[in-house]
Amino acid sequence: MKKQYRHLTLFLLLLVGSSLQVFASSNEHEAEEEFNVTEMIMHHIKDTYDWHMWDYTNKDGEEVVISLPLPIILYYDGHLDIFMSSAFHHGHSDVIRHDRKYSLQHSKIIASKIDGSGAESSHEATEHELEGHHAEGDAFLDFSITRNVAAMMISCIILLLIFITSARQYKKNPDRAPRGIAGFMEPLILFVRDDIAIPNIGQEKAGRFLGYLLTVFFFILINNLLGLIPFFPGASNVTGNIAVTLVLAVITFLITNLSGTSDYWKHIFWPSGIPKWILPILVPVEIIGIFTKPFALMVRLFANITAGHIIILSLISLIFIFQTEWISPLSIAFALFMSFLEILVAFLQAYIFTMLSALFIGMAVQKHH
Repeated sequence: MKKQYRHLTLFLLLLVGSSLQVFASSNEHEAEEEFNVTEMIMHHIKDTYDWHMWDYTNKDGEEVVISLPLPIILYYDGHLDIFMSSAFHHGHSDVIRHDRKYSLQHSKIIASKIDGSGAESSHEATEHELEGHHAEGDAFLDFSITRNVAAMMISCIILLLIFITSARQYKKNPDRAPRGIAGFMEPLILFVRDDIAIPNIGQEKAGRFLGYLLTVFFFILINNLLGLIPFFPGASNVTGNIAVTLVLAVITFLITNLSGTSDYWKHIFWPSGIPKWILPILVPVEIIGIFTKPFALMVRLFANITAGHIIILSLISLIFIFQTEWISPLSIAFALFMSFLEILVAFLQAYIFTMLSALFIGMAVQKHH
């Protein structure tokens, strides 16, 4: 056990050290400028159109950004434009497709029309264009593969590999105790089934919703853990993106209410044993409760995961705020402690979201006596 804790500590020290190195390299070009903690943190936790690796300054004093370009897919003015994010040159160039111009400003794409038409080209954006934000630009549909989308694809591939490998081991040796990845996954699967699904939904109906509960538990868990890795394929704030948590909460909302029994809806619109003069007050409260439950799911997961990233980045920022290496031992020690805590939070938030989803579903499908 002590050996396992030692290995975990060394691994977290590596993560914190890597995070510090990536963090420092990405801020070398701001050494002569005033360090902006808020801007730095928002840059690291928000979604982007490329997968940033690190920065460095070459022999000529030029800043070189190493990043993985991702596909940009835009539908604007009846045309589908597809190109790689590297065409923006990290926001310093506009991309022109005939009479359509796309600009990348503060991780946001701005679309606009230009006069005339010409060959496909790009030009360097002026300082005035970079600061002016082009107002709001024109409306368009964005189907781009952003960093968070790519991270979700990676997490889905990991989940498929884990479960397919485990299923093959069970199929190959049905009468033997599982080993390897299957032996690691079995306690977690049994935990979701026996301690989350059955107690909250019931023995008879738990199997109907077990597939969703297992999927959402491991999807959140894998993305939480990947988000703690400060380098590729990690460093993405997937479950700290409110759009992702919104979709997960909406799925729980739809499953809960579409599976609701007549007793469930009767309890909302005409609760029994209640004086009639209280119904005009109680019924609106019950209706509002239908929507506040998934809203709480959405905000809880988003806020807890984002807060963890912000705290770790803030602790590392102390080195650059005080501009002295003497603060680094204290900063790294606290960041290491928070990394331990974030591993616990990764499992805890996956459990809480799954448990509350099972609870809401159980309240909807159980018959009231």
